[in-house]
Amino acid sequence: MNVVNISELKTNPSAVLSSANDYPVAIKKRNKTTGYVVGKDIFERLVTFVEDYIDGKAIDEADYKKGTPLEKVIKELGLE
Repeated sequence: MNVVNISELKTNPSAVLSSANDYPVAIKKRNKTTGYVVGKDIFERLVTFVEDYIDGKAIDEADYKKGTPLEKVIKELGLE
């Protein structure tokens, strides 16, 4: 992982953002990591992964025995 200190981020934010396109960049202040910068593509893949995980977990935990018949849903929505 790339690491920069906060003063480098303030001095040249474009370089930090550019290097974050390929891999996350840890931002340090007084030798403690205070945050991360990630590129757009990495962030979007991360969000997609988390959403897919949440959806998969919901499917696994769903109790399909309590479901409403499709015909009833269609009727309630006025789609007949």
